[in-house]
Amino acid sequence: MYTGKTEKPCCLCGSPETSARLDLPPRALQLCKHADPIAWQDIVGEVSLYFCGDDFELVAELVLDVGVSPLSRCNAARASFDLREDFEALLNDVRDEPDQRPLESEMREDAREAIAAYERDETVGEQRLVQARVVQWALDDLDAEKAAATDD
Repeated sequence: MYTGKTEKPCCLCGSPETSARLDLPPRALQLCKHADPIAWQDIVGEVSLYFCGDDFELVAELVLDVGVSPLSRCNAARASFDLREDFEALLNDVRDEPDQRPLESEMREDAREAIAAYERDETVGEQRLVQARVVQWALDDLDAEKAAATDD
């Protein structure tokens, strides 16, 4: 019986041994490699990306030292997420897409808090800070793309 998300392999190298996880809003999956066939609008809850120890060191360096998002290098096929059940085909009925704005707002606020705490020299774990920056960058990039698309 399925009881929820299961741990996936490292989204960069595929190693089954993982030591770190980043949780992202569903829209952020679009920024990952091989995400095109995934209906991100049907994802319920957050998307989790897992990393082996060596790859998380690289991700932390990219994010914290270089200032680059690692998402374009992450394989979406190795992400962990839950899809809503598809009753549309069974019932011949169209349901509204889930409203992911509350989850995005919550994750954006948590990211702001983590970054603000770090800037105040409070102790913030490396994994939390990396996740905060990746979430913030992903949502900012996606919002900018959406705004540019509506301006055209």
